[in-house]
Amino acid sequence: MSEFKALVLREADGKVSAKIERLSETALPDGEVIVDVEYSTLNYKDGLILKGLGRLVRKYPHVPGIDFAGRVSLSTAPEYKPGDAVLLTGWRVGELQWGGFAEKAKVKASQLVRLPQGLTAKRAMAVGTAGFAAMLAVMALEDHGLKAGEVLVTGAAGGVGSVATAVLAKLGHTVVASTGRPETHEYLKGLGAHGFVDRAVLAQAPTRPLDSERWAGAVDAVGSTTLATVLTQMKYGASVAACGLAGGNDLPTTVLPFLLRGVNLLGIDSVMCPKPRREAAWARIVQDLPMEKLDAMTSVVPFAELPDLADRILKGATRGRVVVDVRA
Repeated sequence: MSEFKALVLREADGKVSAKIERLSETALPDGEVIVDVEYSTLNYKDGLILKGLGRLVRKYPHVPGIDFAGRVSLSTAPEYKPGDAVLLTGWRVGELQWGGFAEKAKVKASQLVRLPQGLTAKRAMAVGTAGFAAMLAVMALEDHGLKAGEVLVTGAAGGVGSVATAVLAKLGHTVVASTGRPETHEYLKGLGAHGFVDRAVLAQAPTRPLDSERWAGAVDAVGSTTLATVLTQMKYGASVAACGLAGGNDLPTTVLPFLLRGVNLLGIDSVMCPKPRREAAWARIVQDLPMEKLDAMTSVVPFAELPDLADRILKGATRGRVVVDVRA
């Protein structure tokens, strides 16, 4: 059995440490398919896991990484053969089972998706869970009758927000980006944002249950008082797709936006999303996410830098998408 490089989390005295180690293939968990990982990515949830927060990991030692893309090296499942290009997001891989911050991963065949035609492994990981969730959010808004008008994206400079901004702009919507970092305005304009709302304005708790109607739709990656404020400003019958909790997991609101304006709050789950919906979302990503904009929002880091990035993403200090080259 060959050895491979992996980022291993270990727990001692209630503290979690991360170190790149070499492991034997015999250490891989049960599964039907072994993938030679080419790229992974850094999501907000990865930051939590790397810091040992949220009780997302229950058993150590652990290999994190909720996303990966690469090629099949061994398969006992008939639907995959060596050489097939695949990707994985979600299914609690990197949480309950070992994930993609390694040169090899072993998973169930049902958890994999074939790499869509027109998308490289590197670009697939530039999308990652964050971009996949953004696409699911856009699809949910469309399913609930998204109309022309201003569409708000909160946490716009982050991974979810960057992809949502680029996709919504490509589809012809007027995107208003909410961010607390003015230095990202030019970056967001490049992705298609037409206007801006300061993060602090939305983060204040609503002073009344209904505000003036403004938004035809919204993608929210923040939660808490930001989401509560956004709900008070939705147009009649409009929808908010909620897909993040960077600002907290509480929601201090009333039922009045739902009862008096028919507002819809749409929960976006990218983890256990059924495979047909996954495949449809990835097809839409290839169709509706301009690849030049995806490249513009992407930075690539070598494997060795990964542990130091956890604090930055948790503090909202990263921009766009961070791709991890596990072979570097």
